[in-house]
Amino acid sequence: MSLAAEDPAPASTAASLERLRAVIRHSVVIREEALDLALVALLARGHLLLEDVPGVGKTLLARTLARAIGGEFRRIQFTPDLLPADITGGNVFDQRGGDFHFRHGPIFANVVLADEINRATPRAQSSLLEAMGERGVSVDGTTHTLPDPFIVLATQNPIEEHGTFPLPESELDRFTVLLRLGRPDEAQSREILRRHEHGDAEGQTVERVLGPAEVLALQDEVLAVRASEAARAYVAAIALATREHPAVGLPASPRASVALLRTAQAVAVMAGRDHVLPDDVKRVAAGVLGHRLASAGAGEEVVGEILDRVPVPLST
Repeated sequence: MSLAAEDPAPASTAASLERLRAVIRHSVVIREEALDLALVALLARGHLLLEDVPGVGKTLLARTLARAIGGEFRRIQFTPDLLPADITGGNVFDQRGGDFHFRHGPIFANVVLADEINRATPRAQSSLLEAMGERGVSVDGTTHTLPDPFIVLATQNPIEEHGTFPLPESELDRFTVLLRLGRPDEAQSREILRRHEHGDAEGQTVERVLGPAEVLALQDEVLAVRASEAARAYVAAIALATREHPAVGLPASPRASVALLRTAQAVAVMAGRDHVLPDDVKRVAAGVLGHRLASAGAGEEVVGEILDRVPVPLST
């Protein structure tokens, strides 16, 4: 079921989200559940990790979403020879002035596409930690604030091992949502072929339907959604249950708990509500927690088992 299929949202919010969905659907053949989860990450002021096999549209989705929401966009192709300064920028000596000044790297943008992020070394990957966690970059003792809104959209291939470096747990924990697009079904496969019949459909221009101010307004709506004591207790109980599951190697962190609540608030906004329901939490739990648990098996399945065990509050 689509995350936005419950109640009609207020006109301005519903119209903005539908315009965004429409422009993404025009460029990407994607399941509605996957599209909604990508929008949840955006509305929750989070970061999105697109992990799947080659050729299913990871980069296309990230690029389309980035262009559709406007603002400044930068794409960084992650490779083994990438250096931290290639991402963050650094101090450069000005011969005419006789002093140093900071030259901004590509991370200073509203939307940053980190393509094939696991092809860069841990040293280069670590340059994203402060940016994603604290929305700033520190160079030579000075912290430079990143623009707002700010979101990192990263792609990686989970089955390719040659020339790759696994993302450390500290970096995975900074990705609000992990999204797997999955293989297209028969109808989607035919639609993909139709779009490519007379040229490269991926090279088409993507219409900008939102700007930074509109994105910030939508994100502010998420922060205004009410989460009752029962709803917060439910999120806390799920996080605590990850400590007790035998297959979990790394339980959910406090950052993960906050991300689970914030994405549930985003689901409520997309559904036209001003309060969080347990179903909102359930719908995003696998995407928010699955990649963080370092579990012996599929993280999403472990999260599903935890949701089956944790009692749902009777009222919120």
